[in-house]
Amino acid sequence: MKLSKFAPLGAASVASVAALIASGATLAAEQPQPFDLGEIHVGLEHKALPLDKKKDDGPAPLQQTDSYGGVTISNRQNETFQRDSLDRAVNLAAGVVSNSTGSTRNEQNIYVRGFDRWQVPLTIDGVRVYLPADNRLDFARFMTPDVAAVQIAKGYVSVLDGPGGMGGQINLVSRKPAKEIEGELRTGLEFGRDGSYEGIKTYALLGTKQDNYYLQLSGSWRDLRGWMLPESYTPTNNQGEGFRGNSGTYDWSLNAKAGYTPNDTDEYSLSFIRQDGKKGAPYHTTDGLNSQRYWRWPYWRVQNLYFLSNTKIGDSSYVKTKAYWSKFDNDLFSYNDPFLAYQSSAKAFRSYYQDYALGADVEVGHDFGEFDTLKIAGHYRFDEHATWQEYYGVNVANKSTGCVINVICFTQPIVYTQEDTYSIAVENTFHPTKDIDLVGGFAYDWRHLRKADDFVVGTGVIGYQLRDVQAPNFQGAAIWRYSDTNKVYFNVSDRERFPTIFERFSSRFGGATSNPGLMPERAINFDIGWASEFAPGSRIQLDAFHSIVRNLIQSVPAPAYGASVTQSQNVGDASFWGGEVTVDYRASDELSLGGNLTLMRRSVYAPYILNFQPTGVPDGKMFLYAGWRPFDGLTLTPNVEMNSNRWTSNTAGTIYYRTGAFFLANFTAEYQLHPNFKIEGGVRNMFDTAYTFTDGYPEAGRSFFLGAKATF
Repeated sequence: MKLSKFAPLGAASVASVAALIASGATLAAEQPQPFDLGEIHVGLEHKALPLDKKKDDGPAPLQQTDSYGGVTISNRQNETFQRDSLDRAVNLAAGVVSNSTGSTRNEQNIYVRGFDRWQVPLTIDGVRVYLPADNRLDFARFMTPDVAAVQIAKGYVSVLDGPGGMGGQINLVSRKPAKEIEGELRTGLEFGRDGSYEGIKTYALLGTKQDNYYLQLSGSWRDLRGWMLPESYTPTNNQGEGFRGNSGTYDWSLNAKAGYTPNDTDEYSLSFIRQDGKKGAPYHTTDGLNSQRYWRWPYWRVQNLYFLSNTKIGDSSYVKTKAYWSKFDNDLFSYNDPFLAYQSSAKAFRSYYQDYALGADVEVGHDFGEFDTLKIAGHYRFDEHATWQEYYGVNVANKSTGCVINVICFTQPIVYTQEDTYSIAVENTFHPTKDIDLVGGFAYDWRHLRKADDFVVGTGVIGYQLRDVQAPNFQGAAIWRYSDTNKVYFNVSDRERFPTIFERFSSRFGGATSNPGLMPERAINFDIGWASEFAPGSRIQLDAFHSIVRNLIQSVPAPAYGASVTQSQNVGDASFWGGEVTVDYRASDELSLGGNLTLMRRSVYAPYILNFQPTGVPDGKMFLYAGWRPFDGLTLTPNVEMNSNRWTSNTAGTIYYRTGAFFLANFTAEYQLHPNFKIEGGVRNMFDTAYTFTDGYPEAGRSFFLGAKATF
């Protein structure tokens, strides 16, 4: 599938700025070529325009998917608005928001129309990044310079793309060389509100495209010592003014790609991606120090090796294949003190994850003339989760406490969980006329649990009851292009997602009990929309959506197993609904204006959880921008983000309250000194606004950035 020239949703509002910048120097500003084989089915395909035939030659929306509910954020947009990580990038799109989880995990979560990382799969070039233990992905670890496009399916996720797409899907499409010799180098510096050095970021790419093959090697590196709190922040016993404690991060990634293109239609590619990172975990600013967990994440690694292919058969059929090996390694160290110096009691431990997956997908399609297209896909994936823990302060085998500080007292045996996931899917698109498409899809997913072991203190290794689970999926869509510049569409998707190992079996360091019979969650998503290109380079888009969730999974008190023990249960139902508006207006060749607005409400019926409120998503979200080119080479891009109230809770989850609305003003200036060299600078949170997403975890104040980019 190719990305289309049309810009239907959310991030469409920022596309015109990227194009405005591009018009100052066409050579350097071309949108990087996306890796076509790595794209997912975010929309109808027959009106697609190949990106390598489309230049960034004017301030018009481009690089967006012509879809029913999806959006694509381009590499140029992330560069323009300085969104160097996935959690920052998605905030450009309507209906999508990131939120800090706070706590000792220090992770960034993403919500797509109210659904989070458990209900919205993340894929890289269509290969799922899945952590079989708990799937607690930290979206801040995924850097965007090496991403040609971020595809976001909202509500409607094609069954052809595999199981788990209950509320949406996010796919990172890597880059692919488009020239005989192609290279890029970026670097940037980050500074705090008072000019203090915060860190450095660097990206490099080298590639070649020949008549029947291509090669590419690229990588990113980011070393941030931390970030500064707003000047108005009031210090506490846990956190002083200035730099946020333990907020430093370090990340690097490598992407190698080789492809064979024997003709204009067929392609065979082998890719390897590796991402490494480590991070600190800031403390809650007001909780007592003795009640906090002192955690550090010294090691985080994701690796993917995958083969993708596309073979055309005759004039009307094709076969796509995918085979992959994925690996995830992660360490968590827990300490007794806030200085992370001592490990001397049962509170201290070192926990290790070593996971891997093997999988293969096949998709075949056939066009029956101009009126019907049939596609069938099969998916298989094997996951193994291996974990063990080293204890300090207590030998859990004999309950001895005669242990030496900072010396491992007991190492538990390695325990394993293994399971297979299968899916068979079919999708049919009927074209009664050239302007109407009717889409129907069905999939049947099932999971086979091979092994589920755990280590229980005082008992040893135990094996949980093995249970398999199956679920059908249904979806349909209709789109009518009633003129060359206007369309309406409607879709409905009834999808499930299987619970993770964590939800079914984790003892959570003694604070939870298992629930092997936990049922899948299910959501029915409805979306109706209208889009109009009302003038050259200008468009408006309206969407209304509603999701009905069944068998909602939440952690609830389980007093039958102990006073402070919890259990994951199917607690009840939920309803998410709202609307999105996106507008782009090209006022002149030198000025573009636009933005998007999202209004959303979520209600949860969970009778077993007193006073429960869904956290992490604001009731209202707005993004506005202006792109102005006062003279050739210089582009100024002011933009603002506004969020209304969102729910959060105290650490114990017993008190829920609203965080308060906030307004952030940002500014970027870019100057093209040469067709192959650009410098840039700007400011985030210009007015040093104090705001928070999660109880006890304030966000960053004003910061500055400087950067440069060279291409050839």
